[in-house]
Amino acid sequence: MPNVLELENSMPVGQLGLLVHPSFGMKGDRVNSYLASFRKDIHNDLVKNDPAFQGYQMDDYRVPFSIPRFGSGEGKCHIQQSTRGKDLFILVDVTNHSLTYKMNGFENHMSPDDIYQDLKRMIAAIDGKAYRINVIMPFLYEGRQHRRHGRESMDCAYMLKELSDMGMANFITFDAHDPRVQNSIPLIGFDNFMPPYQFIKALLTNEDDLIVDEDHMVVIAPDEGALERAIYFANVLGLNTGTFYKRRDYSKIVNGKNPIVAHEFLGDNIDSKDVVIIDDMISSGGSMVDTARQLKEMNARRVFICTTFGLFTEGLDNFDRAYEKGYFDRVITTNLTYLPPEIYDRPYFIEADMCKFIASIIDFMNHDSSMSNVMDNTQKMHAVLENYNARLNVEI
Repeated sequence: MPNVLELENSMPVGQLGLLVHPSFGMKGDRVNSYLASFRKDIHNDLVKNDPAFQGYQMDDYRVPFSIPRFGSGEGKCHIQQSTRGKDLFILVDVTNHSLTYKMNGFENHMSPDDIYQDLKRMIAAIDGKAYRINVIMPFLYEGRQHRRHGRESMDCAYMLKELSDMGMANFITFDAHDPRVQNSIPLIGFDNFMPPYQFIKALLTNEDDLIVDEDHMVVIAPDEGALERAIYFANVLGLNTGTFYKRRDYSKIVNGKNPIVAHEFLGDNIDSKDVVIIDDMISSGGSMVDTARQLKEMNARRVFICTTFGLFTEGLDNFDRAYEKGYFDRVITTNLTYLPPEIYDRPYFIEADMCKFIASIIDFMNHDSSMSNVMDNTQKMHAVLENYNARLNVEI
C-alpha cells in the first residue's frame, strides 16, 4: 500500500464506518476485507492503547441497515447501529439494474433514479449523527447531463447541490464525463479518480507478448472527448496517439442523441501495430465496435478496448459478433459498475479490479491525508511496465 508510513503517523478523523448499498454488490465485501487487512498491518502502538483509535482495527467496518419498501413502491431506510461520531463512507452504484422491488404486485427493476433516491434516504436516516458523510459513487449519476443547452435540466449539478445541502462532506467518483461539474459545489470536497494503472496492469497480466514502444503500439481515442485520457496513457508509456472524429447528423435525434454518420481517423499509420482504445464508457457499444472495425481494416495487429464503465445497455450480442469477425481482441473494463454475469464467460473479457484502490482511497481519506498518495498513477504504471519488460528479457 502506498505511503503507509503517513498513515502510521496520523490519526483518523473518526471511527470508520461503511454503508454499502445493495447496488454495490460483492465489491463492498472486498473493499471491507482490504481495509481490515491494511489496518492489521499498521505498526503503531497507539492503535491498541489510545482511546482515539477505538475501533481502528476491526474485521468488519460495515454498518448494518435496511431499505424496505411498501406495497406501493415507497421506501425508507433504517440504520440498525449507532453512527454517532463516525466517519461514514456510503458506497453506491447507480447503474445496477439487476436490483428489483415489488410495486402493486409488479416486479420493477431499479433505475438510477431509484438508487439515487435510496442514497438520499440513507443520508436522511443518519440524521446529523455522523461526524462526516462521504459518498463514493463510481459512475457519476446524470454525469452526461452536466451542462445546459437551451431549455434543459441540469441533473448532475443539481444532484451534487442536493447532497451537499443534506450534509455530504466529500464526494468521490471515477472518470467523470466532465469533472468541471464540481463547480456546482465549490465548498465541498470532490475527487475524481482515473483507472489507467489498473488498465495497463490487467493488459500486461493477460498478454505475454506485448512490446510497449512507439514502433509496436499506439493509443487511440474513439472521439475528441477521450483524447485527454489517451494522451496521458500514451505519454506515460512512451507511445504515440491518435483519435477519431465523430461526424454526426445534427438534423435529428435518435435515442436522445444525434446519430453518428461516420468516424474519421486522425493519426499516423497503425499498420501491424497493437492498438489500445481508451474511453470512459461502453454504453450500447455500437460506436466502439465501429471504431475497432475501422482500425482492423487499417491493418492493426491487435485491438484492445479499455473502458472504465462497461454498461452494455443493449447486451453482449453486438460484441460477440464483432469478436467472431476479428474486430477486436480484448475488452478490459473495471468492476466499478454492475457487469452482467454472463460477461465473465466471454473469452475476450478482462476485469480490472478496483476494490483495493477504493479501499486505499477510503483509508487515506479517513486519516485526512493527501489524496495525491493514491491519485498519482505515473510511478505505478512505470513500475508494472518495467517488471513486465524484465520478465520478457529473462524469458528471451
